[in-house]
Amino acid sequence: MAFEQAMDRRAFLKLGGAAALAAALPNTLFGSTADAYEKTLSFYNIHTGESLKTTFWAEGSFIPESLVDINKILRDYRTGTEIAMDTELLDLLYAIRTKLDSKEAFHIISGYRSPKTNAMLHNNTSGVAKKSLHMLGQAIDINLPGTELSMLRKAAVSEKVGGVGYYPDSHFVHVDSGRVRYW
Repeated sequence: MAFEQAMDRRAFLKLGGAAALAAALPNTLFGSTADAYEKTLSFYNIHTGESLKTTFWAEGSFIPESLVDINKILRDYRTGTEIAMDTELLDLLYAIRTKLDSKEAFHIISGYRSPKTNAMLHNNTSGVAKKSLHMLGQAIDINLPGTELSMLRKAAVSEKVGGVGYYPDSHFVHVDSGRVRYW
């Protein structure tokens, strides 16, 4: 009995030592990178000429100051109105950028739309939903320089999150954090 307890204790100590060693080793040995601790996005607003590169998530939480900056660059440029953009949408954009292994800035065709702007576009442009998720901060129309539009669409669809609309004639892909659907 004493021998079995000693073996159990030795096994326990070995296991504890192995766990301590694993915790002390750099995460890169286990396939993790700094991206596991930080999420960064870059944007270029084609209407205002503004650019933004910001780390919006780090060490397990969103960074409020970065979210404010993102809300500003994704504002309705016609009215200047801002809204808190959906963080699930930001996570989706990060996943797409990572999948495409791109460091380029997303070019913003349309981010947030005020109800006034959306109504104007709905009345004057085909394909604009009357109750667009853009008005809730849950949608963005983008392209990504250096990436074929069809590949951007494919990466967005592969995430199986929200809606993905493909507009090759207008040179953008719509992504949103609503229900999963494709057009």
